[in-house]
Amino acid sequence: MVDQYVRGFMRAEWGLVLEKVVTHHDHNALLELFELLLTEDERSAIASRLKVFQALLKGDLSQRQIASEFQISIATITRCSNYLKSMTEDQRQKIKLLILE
Repeated sequence: MVDQYVRGFMRAEWGLVLEKVVTHHDHNALLELFELLLTEDERSAIASRLKVFQALLKGDLSQRQIASEFQISIATITRCSNYLKSMTEDQRQKIKLLILE
């Protein structure tokens, strides 16, 4: 019961974060917002996750090649790969449109 409440609360809070991000049309203000909200490690983790998803969706590199090229752990790449595999085809197409173009 508590888990459902926490997940619902976090989704609502994430919506507020996205609303704040989307309203910033100034690149520098957005960079400053992320620097204030996220630690360097958190920003790096998000950037790494994006690189992994892009590489997996392009399909040009093996997981080992992605790990070597981007200095990202196999565990992170495997999590991203498994997450992509769990998506429907429509979801995979949507993420491709959002991050590859």
